[in-house]
Amino acid sequence: MELEQESVTKIVHRLRRAEGQIAGVIRMLEAGRDCKDVVTQLAAVSRALDKADFSVVASGLKQCLTSPESELDVAAMEKLFLSLA
Repeated sequence: MELEQESVTKIVHRLRRAEGQIAGVIRMLEAGRDCKDVVTQLAAVSRALDKADFSVVASGLKQCLTSPESELDVAAMEKLFLSLA
């Protein structure tokens, strides 16, 4: 199933932000920054990726529930949610 363009745009924006954060973490490591600062930024990256993950699953679930031609595969949706744990 293909996600709606509006959802894709928002998710890509989140991922681009995370991409920038990852580049920042790499620069911090290369510059020898304090471990606490690096870990703080890694936690921010992790949260950004988690939000992107949940957005993809939520958008897909919404489409499954509202689209008359799609069949909701409960087992597949459960597996997707558990893969985020």
